[in-house]
Amino acid sequence: MNEQQFRALCVPATCTIREALDTLERTAKNILLVLDSKGKLRRTLTDGDLRRAALARTPEDAFIATLPGQAPIVLPETEGVGRALALMDEHQVDQLPVVDAQGHPVDLLLRRELSQRIWLSSPHLGEEETAFVEEAFRTNWIAPLGPHVDGFERELAAYAGVGHAAALSSGTAAIHLGLLLLGVQPGDTVFCSSLTFVGSCNPILYCGARPVFIDSEPGSWNMSPQALERAFAWAKRENRMPRCVVLVNLYGQSADMDALLPVCERYGVPVLEDAAESLGASYKGRKSGSFGRVGVYSFNGNKIITTSGGGMLVSEDADLVVRARKLSTQAREPAPHYEHVEVGFNYRMSNVLAGIGRGQLRVLDQRVQRRREVHEIYRHALADVPEVQWMPEPDGMHSTRWLTCMLLQGADADRRRDHVLRSLERHSIEARPVWKPMHLQPLFRGAPYFAHAEGDDVSARLFSAGLCLPSGSNLADEQLARVIDHLRRALQRAEALGAAAAV
Repeated sequence: MNEQQFRALCVPATCTIREALDTLERTAKNILLVLDSKGKLRRTLTDGDLRRAALARTPEDAFIATLPGQAPIVLPETEGVGRALALMDEHQVDQLPVVDAQGHPVDLLLRRELSQRIWLSSPHLGEEETAFVEEAFRTNWIAPLGPHVDGFERELAAYAGVGHAAALSSGTAAIHLGLLLLGVQPGDTVFCSSLTFVGSCNPILYCGARPVFIDSEPGSWNMSPQALERAFAWAKRENRMPRCVVLVNLYGQSADMDALLPVCERYGVPVLEDAAESLGASYKGRKSGSFGRVGVYSFNGNKIITTSGGGMLVSEDADLVVRARKLSTQAREPAPHYEHVEVGFNYRMSNVLAGIGRGQLRVLDQRVQRRREVHEIYRHALADVPEVQWMPEPDGMHSTRWLTCMLLQGADADRRRDHVLRSLERHSIEARPVWKPMHLQPLFRGAPYFAHAEGDDVSARLFSAGLCLPSGSNLADEQLARVIDHLRRALQRAEALGAAAAV
């Protein structure tokens, strides 16, 4: 429901029954919000109320203020969807007005919408996956390893344009093994993007190493080359040169490889490319995940393609991938019995999940195309909202738009962002803030951090005013329209609240 449709439901108590009937028929929402002379909600009016008035032979030219009624059931603006559903259930109503602190109606919740939650990025399964999974069951290849694992590795490596791949239980497991393969040991230093999910850097702690966090740059929201240069200069002075750099591709978009990789090469430090969020993206025609000594993908349930849970480690170095496979299967030695001389891990992907992945991989490009379409629909629909800035896509980069991300501009942007998130959630629409940077996380308190520039902490700024919108490739057009309507209203309401507070 957009602002115009909401305002059409608000009628003065001085309107007549005939006028109320006409408005109910025109708006087709089965409810009107009756306001007093000060714009406060006096009561709600339904077609049932008007039928009872007709049975009582109330004249059609009578004011609705004369009808019997009771105080409306309302939801305070500060309450959420859980309280809304509880009130609907308690009073057996399907519509619930939302009022501000002064009693003015600002929103209307519909049970039908609340029961149809819109997710940020839900799994999108098709028909291809079923055949592969059925084959796994039919041939009894259920346990880890099997022909689908081998096939998924070959097909993913071919898609990404790399020589070799190892299918693993998660993207985090792939990062952990990648760090070990690159020689990370206890006490080592590892550089890592700060604006990322914690799975990018928790494995640094698994290895007993120490993270150093690098800020984003505003042009792509990915790792800042300037900050990386200063971090290397510091590391050289402090004799803390990193064992590797974990370079994250954020929200489906590659980092600026032409600016970042030469810095790492000059210092002789390998790159682990965290492409967990960017499978299907490209940088100057080359697939995301193929730039580092090791690359990593994730197939978690919210990713652009999913195996429910799973990940992939890729590399041009065949020996590295062979060793990854060994470490991921408890580091078993080639012997007729179970022989072990080093610590291993239970990190291998199952044949069943690999079958799902093979089916998903066949529609990856379609999933990317749809997510990009979703992003363009948002941009077009909100093109007239000046305070909205979208995550940029620099020349040469082809983002998957795994998540459509926006940044609110202007004063008090953090407060307005939080209002928008609460408003969307009240309508059972999942949206989230941009990742909280790792250098601001209590877990990594005290870890060195290099901002983009003196006094310019880009990732902190993005976190304070950025939000991620529902972006799934299975979003129906009507769902997208619902998100946009509520988003526009939430942005307008947030702006109005800010203006009122400034007076």
